[in-house]
Order: sequence, then C-alpha cells, then structure tokens
Amino acid sequence: MQNKNLQLFKYVALIEGITYLSFGITVPLKRIYHINEPNYVMGMAHGILFIVFVILLTRLVQEKKFSFLTGVILFISSLVPFGTFWSVKKYVD
Repeated sequence: MQNKNLQLFKYVALIEGITYLSFGITVPLKRIYHINEPNYVMGMAHGILFIVFVILLTRLVQEKKFSFLTGVILFISSLVPFGTFWSVKKYVD
C-alpha cells in the first residue's frame, strides 16, 4: 500500500508542478490579452492538485514513509517554482 501511495504522490507532485509553471503562460494571457479562461482553468486545477498533494503528503508523513522534516521540506518545495520536480527527484525516486 505504501508504494501505491508513494507513486500516487509522485504523479500528483509532478502534475501540480506543471500546473504551477503554467501560470507563466496563463497570467500574461489574462493580464495583457484579457483572456481569463486559461488562467481560471489552470488555477482551479492547481488548487485542487495542491490540496491533494498536501493530503497525500500528510498521509505519507503519518505512515512514517517520510520524516517530519522531510515533510516540511516537501511542503515548502511545493511553494517554489520547479520545487516539486526537485523534491520528487531527491526524496521519491
């Protein structure tokens, strides 16, 4: 069960990182060209994936797959662009 949760966490973290980086495209579309829809869709997807990421991270910390400190590092890395890619490579692969 832990390997399944770890794989799910890995995929969610990578997709969450992609949606975070997508704001580099959608925000200029919204601000410069007044095209709101891509930013709304990616914002909603990113928000949902971030919540799932935090839930899975909490579950993995509670199951002792990650230490508390690793959990904090993984959480902080989700707030930094490219952070989830680095953290998945370092802690999950």
